[in-house]
Amino acid sequence: MTDGPKPFHIVFLLFDGITQLDFTGPAQVLCRIPGAVVHTAVKEIKPIQTDSGFAIVPSTDLTDCPQADLLCVPGGFGTRDVIQDEATLQFLRDQGAEARYVTSVCTGSLALGAAGLLEGRRATSHWAYTGLLEKFGATYEKARVVKDGNIITAGGVTSGIDFALTVVAEIAGQQWAESTQLSLEYDPHPPFGSGHPDVADPDLLAALLDRVYEKAARELADIIDRP
Repeated sequence: MTDGPKPFHIVFLLFDGITQLDFTGPAQVLCRIPGAVVHTAVKEIKPIQTDSGFAIVPSTDLTDCPQADLLCVPGGFGTRDVIQDEATLQFLRDQGAEARYVTSVCTGSLALGAAGLLEGRRATSHWAYTGLLEKFGATYEKARVVKDGNIITAGGVTSGIDFALTVVAEIAGQQWAESTQLSLEYDPHPPFGSGHPDVADPDLLAALLDRVYEKAARELADIIDRP
C-alpha cells in the first residue's frame, strides 16, 4: 500500500458581502492540488451571504480552524467590516505567520494590509482600490498576479483563477497546472474588450467609477484613516 499525498490545508476567510467568485474561482483550482483539504473559516458559524444572492455554509470558525498551508482572503464590499474587526485581523496574523503562502483576491489584499502583512511588500488589488495599498506600507504593482516572497495578491475577481494556477504550478508542477486549466476549460475569450481600465471605453469607466467605485473607495479610505 502506498501512502497518499501529505495533506495541504487551504484556508479561505469568508464573511458577509464576499464576492463569491473571489472565493469559488481559486477554490475550484486549488482543490485539485494533490492532498488538498479546503477549509472555509468564519468568525461565527452561520451561512455567509455572498454578493450574488446566495449563501455559503462555512466549515469552521476562526478558533477551531487548522493551520493553513495556504491562506486566502477573498474580497467584496464586506471587506470594510473585516478591516475593522480585530479578532479577524489577529486570525490573519496568526495564520499568516505559519502559512507557506499568504494570498488574496481583489480587495482581500486590504484585509492583509490591515493585519500588517503587506508592510514593505509589492501587491495588487481590484483596480479601483489599488491606491489604498500604500496606506498599509505596500507598493502597488500593476499585474493580475503579484508575488513577493510568500505573499501572493491577485487583482479583481477573475484574477483569482490566475493566481491559483500559479500556485498549483509551483506546488505540483507546470504539467499538473496545465492539466487543471484544461480540465476546467479555462480559455477565456470575452465578448467585449472592456475588462480593464486600460482598454475600456473612457466614458464607460467614468460612469462605473461614478456609480460604484469612487464612493466605495472613499468609504474604505475613511475607515483605514480612522484613528
